[in-house]
Amino acid sequence: MINETKRRSNLHPNQEKNAQRTTELVDIVDENIESIVDLHMRAERQVSHHQRFIERVTTNLGRPRFFYLIILFVALWIGVNLLLPRFGVASFDLPPFYWLQGIVSLSALLMTTVILITQNRHGKLDDLRMHLNMQVNLLIERKVTKLIDLVEELRRDIPIVENRHDPQAEAMKEPVNPHEVVRSLRQTLQEVSDE
Repeated sequence: MINETKRRSNLHPNQEKNAQRTTELVDIVDENIESIVDLHMRAERQVSHHQRFIERVTTNLGRPRFFYLIILFVALWIGVNLLLPRFGVASFDLPPFYWLQGIVSLSALLMTTVILITQNRHGKLDDLRMHLNMQVNLLIERKVTKLIDLVEELRRDIPIVENRHDPQAEAMKEPVNPHEVVRSLRQTLQEVSDE
């Protein structure tokens, strides 16, 4: 800390201000990262042991190694059942390999269920993130609208600034109605799909 203070005292005042702004920006970024990590950790704490197990299974299902394991299993199954009669041993699953088909069908059912369970949880988390983003965006929109209003008020109050009418700034001072935006978006999408 002493070295930091010495280093700052050797800086030009503008450099010191820039260093302070950079430090403040880093602090804000760190705070935002901590907030995101906190949200993630809260969500993870609510996950049951069963859900964690299912998600570990889903993670393994999505790896190339699992794909190769399935191919190896099927090839060995078919190969063993075709080679056993050549050695005088009866096959346990004759072509068209009904037992293999049953195992593959059951595996597909289980994999589908496991993946859907994982997707449901991730979908709920995505919905929460989407709502959070929407709330933050609405708050930012209100703040920007207020800032535009304040800048326009300053522009009118400062005598050296030419008082002119800016229709774009006037329009931006109005808060955005999210329902109107959604309605307009749907209408535009409908018009495009009708063409």
